[in-house]
Amino acid sequence: MTKEGIILKGIGGFYYVKADDFQLYECKAKGIFRNEGIKPLTGDRVTISVNENAENTIDVIHERSTVMTRPPIANIDRLFIVQSTVEPRPVLLIIDKLTALAVDKGIEPIVIFTKCDKANGQRYADIYRRVNIKSICVSCKTGEGIDEVKNEIEGYTSAFAGNTGVGKSSLLNALEPSLNLATDEISDALGRGKHTTRQSELFEICGGLVADTPGFASIVSEDSEFVSKENLPFAFKEFAPYLGQCRFSTCRHMNDMGCKIIEAVEMGEIPVSRHESYKMLLEQAEQVKSWN
Repeated sequence: MTKEGIILKGIGGFYYVKADDFQLYECKAKGIFRNEGIKPLTGDRVTISVNENAENTIDVIHERSTVMTRPPIANIDRLFIVQSTVEPRPVLLIIDKLTALAVDKGIEPIVIFTKCDKANGQRYADIYRRVNIKSICVSCKTGEGIDEVKNEIEGYTSAFAGNTGVGKSSLLNALEPSLNLATDEISDALGRGKHTTRQSELFEICGGLVADTPGFASIVSEDSEFVSKENLPFAFKEFAPYLGQCRFSTCRHMNDMGCKIIEAVEMGEIPVSRHESYKMLLEQAEQVKSWN
């Protein structure tokens, strides 16, 4: 018997598929995928065979609308980028790298600033609202912004990404207390938390599917997934009105003469921090060999 479904989690070569009959099936991937170098991902839409006297198998992996490799997850509509206002303080370069990755892959980025009961996050949120990236200030203690996040989850498949200690798991617990995800307190000595998420897993909450994703350190490292130097200007949405308007067609939008993007930064139309992040990401992208 075959069924259609979605992979909610994969552990040790077993994949847990929520099928269209609302049942959860433990499956193994057929050997053909391994032979072709294809690995099923959390979020994959699949066709499975349900067998009474043998292992259930994943027979078909349907075409993916989006793919993230670090962390490995497919068919994500929205990437919630979680940063805290304090302990640790937000790193705008990390946010801007992740928003660029999301835009480049056709995923909508949404920035969330946590711990807003300890420090006001509006000045950070306003940077992203200015460039038409949704940004929400939340507090898991007071409930500020929780309902707004729930509204953005409903009807979508989303991933949550954030460096350790920013309150990702606490936020997910506030959105759906029955998850009871493990959290760790911030170390006073290190100013950071321990890794608490072990694998990518989709949870059914707030009328949508949400992934809590491990491996954030690999996302932000210089040698991890990146936006190519050719695509990078298009991954900063606020650059769009100025692209193709510079004096020189070879303009890198760094310190180039006649650059309309630099003029927009000087006029206050593009946030300075966003342009600084663009320059740093471009320098990183230019160091990556084409065959990588």
